[in-house]
Parts: sequence; structure tokens; C-alpha cells
Amino acid sequence: MFLIEKRAHPSILKRFHYSSDQVIEKPFNWIQMARLFSYLKPYKKNLLPLSAIMVIITTAIRLTIPILIGVYTLDKAIINKDIHLLTILVIIIASLYFISYIANIFRIRWMNELGQGVIYDIRKHLFSHVQNLSHQFFDQRSAGSILVRIMNDINSLQDLFTNGVINSLMDSLLLIGVLIVLFSLSPSLALAVMLILPIMFFISTSLRRKIRKSWQVVRLKQAKLNSHLNESIQGIRVTQSFTQEKENMAFFQGVNQENFESWKVASQKNAMFRPLVEITNALGSAVLIWLGSYLILNDSMKIGEFVSFAFYLGMFWEPISRLGQVYNQLLVGMASSERIFEFLDEKPIVSEKDDPQEMRDIKGHIQFENVVFSYSESRHALKGVSLEIKAGQTTALVGHTGSGKTTIANLISRFYDATSGEIYIDHHNIKDISLKSLRRQISVVLQDTFIFSGTIMENIRFGRPDATDEEVLYAAKAVGAYHFIERLPNGFHHEVEERGNILSVGERQLLSFARALLADPRILILDEATASIDTETEVLIQKALNTLLKDRTAIIIAHRLSTIRDAEQIIVLDHGQISEKGNHEELMELQGEYYHLVRAQFNRAEVM
Repeated sequence: MFLIEKRAHPSILKRFHYSSDQVIEKPFNWIQMARLFSYLKPYKKNLLPLSAIMVIITTAIRLTIPILIGVYTLDKAIINKDIHLLTILVIIIASLYFISYIANIFRIRWMNELGQGVIYDIRKHLFSHVQNLSHQFFDQRSAGSILVRIMNDINSLQDLFTNGVINSLMDSLLLIGVLIVLFSLSPSLALAVMLILPIMFFISTSLRRKIRKSWQVVRLKQAKLNSHLNESIQGIRVTQSFTQEKENMAFFQGVNQENFESWKVASQKNAMFRPLVEITNALGSAVLIWLGSYLILNDSMKIGEFVSFAFYLGMFWEPISRLGQVYNQLLVGMASSERIFEFLDEKPIVSEKDDPQEMRDIKGHIQFENVVFSYSESRHALKGVSLEIKAGQTTALVGHTGSGKTTIANLISRFYDATSGEIYIDHHNIKDISLKSLRRQISVVLQDTFIFSGTIMENIRFGRPDATDEEVLYAAKAVGAYHFIERLPNGFHHEVEERGNILSVGERQLLSFARALLADPRILILDEATASIDTETEVLIQKALNTLLKDRTAIIIAHRLSTIRDAEQIIVLDHGQISEKGNHEELMELQGEYYHLVRAQFNRAEVM
């Protein structure tokens, strides 16, 4: 850390943990690069061959022009004072330059289309893959870290696919062609110039290794910076409430400084490669002038051949320099692709069988048989839980924080799989059912409601995009959201920003109720869904739920026990185990854990 150690309190530093973002120490992996370049396959029948044809045309022209200028123009037309030949050569050379200009226009256009197409495909593939990963994947990573992979790491591949792929082909062809011509013009002079290549190769090999590691560090620091920015923006109200702006800024300065320093180091190492090529070029030019002059004076070489040789020698170092830059792009691409493929190689912990069962209309009968679940090895969330929820039954789960209530809801939706034991829906093992058909018939309403940017109508319709406007209006009326929506400037077409910050907590909760009910699930899970709603609104919702939950399995998780008095079954959980089970009257008569919870809440209400 830089400024962090000087300014930020240690407790501030503990807020951020980047266990998934580490410098990956691996040798350059050509197999992985081949995997990256496999994204070119969709373009191998159109853009790739078209760009390659333009490359061949421009390369052939570049290899032809120096011969025309040196050997033919100087040694033949000018020395022999052949004006007619000189005129023809000038026209040919001008025409070749024009053709090369046109070919380059199309080459650049098609290369840009190719590069942007590949970037689009990789980002689409990565986002689609991330969308299907299990909840545990997101539990272990910050949103900013994931965002870096999808945006920054993929963007860093743009130069490689836009310029690097086709340019490397062009430079390779040019380099081979130049070498052939150089040795054809003067083998001894060409051999003398080539002697300095091993020196450059030896120095550049160690430099490239350092460059690659530096770009890996850059990606790591960018992930930290984006993670902090994401958390700072999302948690700005908490930061301001606790007046932690100065401490937050201190942390940001430290992370920003690390990012800046990593870029500076990587850029400096990257910038050293081109001067190395230029120094080698200078040494080669010195050898050319010294030995070339000797050969001319001894009539072993003509002036025009020397001029052509000088042209080709300049062209020889040019593709070497650009190929070095392409290799640097490969190093950047390697660092980014390692991080991209790390996500693409992640497998969903919750996965389907090869031939999962489609359940179109479930009744909602749920059974847990000796279910054990743990989020980590050190702590069990459920310890051998067995329970039955009949189809159409309203069941409440109560208990202290951490007793396992939300875990049961997560297992029913198969956001996680049980560590051991079995879960059945309508007597079918939940692992045999396709995830899509299962989750399509389950709606979950959370206490922390997420509202997407868009209109109110679009947010309610999120779980069922094909719903009509009339069905959306009915769902809003059923949960008591219609009146506040109508008071908005544009009613149901009013635009809300991410997380719906213009709405109150209770209004956002009502929207989530309407969204869940519009989806018409067979199983409805309310996880502290009424915790943020005032008493008057809660009464309206309870009346709506009495009608809408008829013949539908409902699981209500609540700390406010007044909301679950009418539940047909109440299950009391204690440290991952069921301690009591029954309806409200039965549990009150038992005078056990549930009785004491109700009495404690009643006493607090009286005090207030």
C-alpha cells in the first residue's frame, strides 16, 4: 500500500478483500492464446480472408517499389538517360502507391469490424456465462471485480484483434520477403547486418517476461480500484451517515496510487522495447554504410542496388519493431485472457443433469429429508432438517438471526445445493428438475428490494415479460401499489433509476410484491418482505395476500411475528435445527421458544 498505510485506519482496510484477484504466475501459454483466437472462427469466411487479401496486395506492392526505384530507375533509366523508361517507371510506381492506398482503406475498415466483432462475442459469452453461475460465485467476489473482467480486461484485447492479428500476418510476410530480397541483392552484406539480431533477441526475451508480469499486476490493481469505486458509490449514504468521507478518500487515494504506479511501471517496461529495436537498427545502418561503401568502391555492388538494399533494410527493422509491439499486445492479451478464462472455466456449483425433467405445472408440495447445509466448513447452517410443506399451505419460518430460515428458502429455489440429504417438490427430487422450469414457478420477495432502471411498468413486468398492461395494473392493485404509482408524474410509465432511489423503502417493497405476484408462481417465498412496510400498508398487503395466496404454497420468513399469526404451519428454527412446529395457537399453548419470541415482541411493542 502507498497512502493507505499513512492515512487510513486499519479497520478501513479490512473492508476490502480480493481473494479472487491475484497475479497468476504461469509461463506464456500458447494453447490459451489459441483458445482466445478461436473467437475468430465466425469471421474466417468473410472478414478474415478479405483482410488477408488486402494485406497480401499491400505487402507485394511494398516489396516491389524499392526494386523499381533502385535497380530500374537509378541503374537503368537515370544512368542510361532513358526518359521513356523513366516516365513508365514513375507512372507504375505512382499507380502502385494508389492501389496500396485503396487496399489499406479496406484493410483498416475490415480489421476494425473484425476486432469489434470479436470483442462483442467475447463479452457476450462472458456475461452469459456469469449470468448462469451459482450464488456462491458472487458471494466470493465483489461486483467491481466482476465488472473489471467483463469491461476492462476484454477492452484490453481490442488492439490485439483490431491490429495485432492482421498486422502480424502482414509483417511476417513482409519480413520473409525482405530477407529473400536482401540475400538476393548481396548475401555478404545481408549476413553482416543480420549478425546483430542475436543480441537484440537475447535482451528482448528477458524484457518481455517482465512486461507480461507487469501487465498482470495492472489488471489486479484495476480490479481493486473498480471494486472500491463500486462499493463507495453503492454505500455513499452509509459513508456520509458515519462521516467517513476522509477515511474513504484515503483508501481511494491508496488504491488509485497503486493503480497509477502499476501502469507507470508496465508502460516504462513496454516503452523500452521499441528503442531497443531502434538501437539495433542504428547498428545495422552503420554496418550497411561501412560495408556497402566498400562493396561499391570495389565494383561489387551498384549504386541502385545499394539504394534498394537500404530501402529494404529500413523495411526489415520496421516489421521487427511492429512484431515486437504485437508480442507486447499478446502479453497484455495473455494477462487479460487468463482472468477472462478464469471466469469462463468456473462451473456452476448448482448444475443440471444431462436430461433434466421439465415441470410445467407444479402443485407446490415440498419435503426436506435430513438436509444438511454449510456455507463453509466451519459452520453448518442446517443440521439434519426434515420438514413437509403441503401444496397450497402457508408456512412461516421463524427464529433468531442465523437460525437457517433464509437458507431453507435458498435451497428450495436451488440457489445452493444441500451438502447432504434430499429435497423434493411434488415427490420429485429437486436435482432432477431443470433449473428454468423450477425457478419459473417460484417467486422470491426479499427485504432488500432491487429496482432496475426503467419504467415502473417494466419493473413489475420483469418476471413475466409477456404480461399485458391490464395484468400489470391488476397485480399493482392487488398489493396496494396502484395508488402511489398513479401519483407519480408519469404513472406506470414513470422512469426510475437503478435501485429506485426516488421511491421510499415501502414503495419499492410494494413493487417487488406486484412483480412476484404477476409472475403467478406456484411457490411464493417472502423473506422479511414486510419488514420495511408501515402498519397501514401491511394491513392492505395482508388482505391482498389472503386472496392471492389461495391454493398457492407460501413460505413466509419474518421477525415481525404479527404478520404470520394466520399461517397454517409455523416452523421454529434454532441454530440450523427445527425446535418447534405447529400453528400459532398450538405453539402458544406449548409455551416454548415461539411463545417467548411472541412475548418478547409484545413487551417491546408495549414499551414503545
